[in-house]
Amino acid sequence: MTALEFSYKVDQLTSSLKPFALKLTKDMEDANDLLQETVLKAFTNRDKFAEGTNLKAWMYTIMKNTFITNYQRMVRRNTFIDTTENLHYINSSDSIIQNKAHTNFAMKDINNAIDNLQDSYKVPFMMHFRGFKYHEIADKLNIPIGTVKNRIHIARKELKSKLKVYGKK
Repeated sequence: MTALEFSYKVDQLTSSLKPFALKLTKDMEDANDLLQETVLKAFTNRDKFAEGTNLKAWMYTIMKNTFITNYQRMVRRNTFIDTTENLHYINSSDSIIQNKAHTNFAMKDINNAIDNLQDSYKVPFMMHFRGFKYHEIADKLNIPIGTVKNRIHIARKELKSKLKVYGKK
């Protein structure tokens, strides 16, 4: 295949490669960059294309591999390598240190709120929380299933009211 024929066929394929690039990158500018890089690699490696094989599949493979390589490069760029003897890999975006004091206070408040529920609401609620199904709770406590659902609902409502300070902001 001559260079002119190869160029013509690659040019014909760019319109079908663009949606694939957009699907991979989910951004129009990145998709255009990926398409451009794919076409450049195809022209650079034209001698490696075996005539008689599927050019479209070859181009899709180049695009997919280019995307994967770029993605891995981006991930590596965002990772610090600790050169101490422990050789830890630390992602820079996850390097926030918290002392969990807020969590400890919240758990203490949640436990206090649950402890202050009436037993008729607390017992079914805690059983449901531990994974029991409504019918199992009803059988164990010897009460109707509707009562179980109602008591769990009321317990949740009371807890939500008592713990509203921890609600969405």
